[in-house]
Amino acid sequence: MNGTAEPAAGGRTLVAGIGNIFLGDDGFGVETVRRLRERALPPDVELADIGVRGVHLAYQLLDGYGTVILVDAVQRGAAPGTVHLIEVREADRAEPGTPVIDGHRMSPDTVLALLGTLTAGTGQSGPGRVLVVGCEPASVDEGMGLSAPVEAALDEAVRLVLGLLEAGPESAAPPGHGTAPAPGGPGLVPQGHEA
Repeated sequence: MNGTAEPAAGGRTLVAGIGNIFLGDDGFGVETVRRLRERALPPDVELADIGVRGVHLAYQLLDGYGTVILVDAVQRGAAPGTVHLIEVREADRAEPGTPVIDGHRMSPDTVLALLGTLTAGTGQSGPGRVLVVGCEPASVDEGMGLSAPVEAALDEAVRLVLGLLEAGPESAAPPGHGTAPAPGGPGLVPQGHEA
């Protein structure tokens, strides 16, 4: 105990790096979180290298976070290395049901669908705000290491996450980054994206 008051559970923020480091640019989220570990962060912020443990992430989201920032490779049709900020509003989240679960191939929308099922079954609530900081991949083929455009986007992603944390949980996006809603409802990324 360091004598400082712990933040309320609803005020905590989780920044989770998602992705498979053995599939090229899919390791973007994991590498971004690794770089964030080198920075001074507010005491109410937790960093998690989730990697391919999507089921673990869904259960962790039941721990009372006010805000969750998921960092992942996302395919939205832009040039490789483009950094996106996506706000996943309540209406964009999938209805509780039976999500298709593959513990090593879960995209953020699948994780959120599982979370919806868990909250409906337990009576608990999920995070109040969910943001996705995503980067357009050049390749998610087998192989380690990020492509040049995705590697170059890491600093921008780190600055974006830090700006979101500095601005606070209920604020708008930092200057220069507007939020885009999840495309076409609950799906954050096209089918087949591996997280």
